[in-house]
Amino acid sequence: MDKGLIRRRFARAASTYSERADAQRRIAEQMTRLIVRYVPRSAYRNVLEVGCGTGVFTRMLLHRTHPSRLWLNDICPEMENRLTDVLNERIRFCAGDAEQMDFPGNQGLIASCSAVQWFDSPERFFHRCSDLLTDNGYFSFSTFGKQNLCEVASITGNALEYRSLEELKDTLRPHYELLHVSEELIHLSFPSPLDVLKHLQATGVTGVGSQRWTKGMLTDFCDRYSAAYRLPDRNVRLTYHPIYIIAKKIAS
Repeated sequence: MDKGLIRRRFARAASTYSERADAQRRIAEQMTRLIVRYVPRSAYRNVLEVGCGTGVFTRMLLHRTHPSRLWLNDICPEMENRLTDVLNERIRFCAGDAEQMDFPGNQGLIASCSAVQWFDSPERFFHRCSDLLTDNGYFSFSTFGKQNLCEVASITGNALEYRSLEELKDTLRPHYELLHVSEELIHLSFPSPLDVLKHLQATGVTGVGSQRWTKGMLTDFCDRYSAAYRLPDRNVRLTYHPIYIIAKKIAS
């Protein structure tokens, strides 16, 4: 996992992400609903959000939960400029790699939306979060399953190492009580394979490869994508595979 490449791509997409991230917005809405349903108000005293990006999920969470203190983290320092409308004396931004940073402890809720799939070791991060939480604190996150962007992966051969829902549950169980686990498939439709690539670039989700595309490679990709994933209305399909988990720390 090239964290520098990931940071640069999301930084470049910061100005277009909120407008083009249709699937991510739908995922953020579902995450917010689940947190409101399963996490009690007492947990909102101290909240840490990991991978806040431009704040799509952040603003939904703030609107519904009103935390007393909120730490926002993202690997891209540039995201702070996208959050100026929410930052104040009780809502602070801290830039850096969440897998390496020392976050404040005594958190009632740690939340992350569509971010941990970019981590080198989500399993290690899950364990670290349990140490940062208060007894009976809550860890709530969404990530992506193995069918995520499967159309692109089938043609390019590039994909993240996505964990299955069962793998995530097995990793979490030693430290957490699982209150909610679910997954879904979100199918988006685009006029052409080129529009799929533009969508991925506009949201920073351009995979892990750094190879530069030639005109011939682009033509081959579009031809193969159209042949395999053309819909009856002549558009083409792109699949997102979100996984949602609400967990409660097992008190030591």
